[in-house]
Amino acid sequence: MGSQNLHVDGDGLACPDVRAWAETKYRLLALYDELFSTGMKNKWDQRIYIDLYAGAGYSHVSGTGTFLKGSPIIALTVANPFDKYIFCEEDEQLLDSLKLRVHRIAPQANVEYIPGSCDTNISEICSAIPKGSASNKVLSLCLVDPFDFGIKFETLRRLSTVFIDFVVLLAVGMDANRNYDHYVEGQSTKIDDALGNTKWRERWKAVGVRKGELRQFLALESSMSMESLGYIKQPLDRMKLVRSDEKNLPLYYLALFSRHQTAYKYWDDVLKYSTDQTSLWE
Repeated sequence: MGSQNLHVDGDGLACPDVRAWAETKYRLLALYDELFSTGMKNKWDQRIYIDLYAGAGYSHVSGTGTFLKGSPIIALTVANPFDKYIFCEEDEQLLDSLKLRVHRIAPQANVEYIPGSCDTNISEICSAIPKGSASNKVLSLCLVDPFDFGIKFETLRRLSTVFIDFVVLLAVGMDANRNYDHYVEGQSTKIDDALGNTKWRERWKAVGVRKGELRQFLALESSMSMESLGYIKQPLDRMKLVRSDEKNLPLYYLALFSRHQTAYKYWDDVLKYSTDQTSLWE
């Protein structure tokens, strides 16, 4: 399918560098986007795709000549396209490049662009989602793919007032472990904001586990936070752990949060055909 043909030619537009393991993430997203968009096509009147950190649409694998589709282009090229796309991006140059690529690759798509931070502009993002009704059932799929553990739980809470599923990258291996002293012992509120509470430090200290287990702890705390919004709590083995290619280091979890088991049937298909380092297509 088109979304799963990830490799593209460079086109001279802005293209952020990523590491080689990003391809694993993109392949998992491509499979889930296909399953979701097709499976929900005849069950909902409108399917909306939201990307809170949309980027430029293409990525370049650092140190190589390889270019990959980014999440917006992957979602635009599924076999059964979504009825509307909402792309938010803070970097003006990346957003301009994304617009040009979308116009070239999917000129007929219904796309709304939200410039700036998704947290600052959450009201505008919420307003861009079509209003659902008894005669117009609307389901959204939101990708939350920040560069670090910089998610704002309040942003997800605002979005959760409608029928919406989330695929979230939890950068707990890359960011949280690297900045352990700053986040756990210091005055930083970054994890407080990501989890939507300040009690996690007490629970972490009460558990009394090793510093190296903060990754698993924060992933489960994130699941608990989503559970408070009515989402089905997810154990670690229902999250996809992505590791680095060079040293096999744990980098982040890719997690699905839905209020309905149907979505997890699709997610289980994604997990079934993947491991921590390889995917179905490799």
